Amino acid sequence: MALSFSVLASGSTGNAFYVETDKKRLLVDAGLSGKKVESLLKQISRSPNELDGILVTHEHSDHIKGVGVLARKYGLPIFANEKTWAAMEPNLGTIDNGQKFIFERGTVQSMADLDIESFRVSHDAADPMFFVFHHEGKKLSLATDMGYVSEEIKGTIRNSDMLIFESNHDMNMLRMGRYPWNVKRRILGDSGHVSNEDAAYALTEIVGDQTSRIYLAHLSKDNNMKDLARMTVTQILEQEESGVGYQFSLHDTDPEEATTLVTL
Repeated sequence: MALSFSVLASGSTGNAFYVETDKKRLLVDAGLSGKKVESLLKQISRSPNELDGILVTHEHSDHIKGVGVLARKYGLPIFANEKTWAAMEPNLGTIDNGQKFIFERGTVQSMADLDIESFRVSHDAADPMFFVFHHEGKKLSLATDMGYVSEEIKGTIRNSDMLIFESNHDMNMLRMGRYPWNVKRRILGDSGHVSNEDAAYALTEIVGDQTSRIYLAHLSKDNNMKDLARMTVTQILEQEESGVGYQFSLHDTDPEEATTLVTL
């Protein structure tokens, strides 16, 4: 049995993640059009017809844009906590009651051969949460849209085999950029997004002997670049002697192209 995943799309313009085992195939978020998500799945030789459901982290449009369309078209169940359901439902269109499921923050739900653990993050949404996927001793963690990386988050995702982790912005690009100050303050605040530097220092406390791959995710279109994020994170991890480049590797994500389907 195997646990596999792909970051279908990640960035400030839209986010979608795919997770599969022998018995379950799930989307986490669908923050792009239904048509685009179908195209991204095709890039990894998968089809929406094979999906068993959609997990939703929070109600921001870059995470739910295609959720309603896909759920209706393919009859997919949607899993989210109660506060997220209340916040996002007006933007999903009509969803059959039989497709609505509650997955509360701080709980574990077992779906066939996959145990899914939800955990809290600090972000300006109703009740944002992300997930750790457990399967046959393997651990895959997804953690983006965080204003800061709490000790609770570090403990929950520590020593994951693979990790999809936010590296949203370069501090200098953001401060010198075109955004109005109130938007900059939101991004920099405790309910905003994690910078490249903060991501790197948090990762020094999160990586463990099992960790083999880290994907830098949710990069800002206006305030970051792949090369800059990777360089900044790599430099700090090297300074802290965290094993980057030989114990584990860093990987890019993209808002338009799916990462290769990888098996743990």
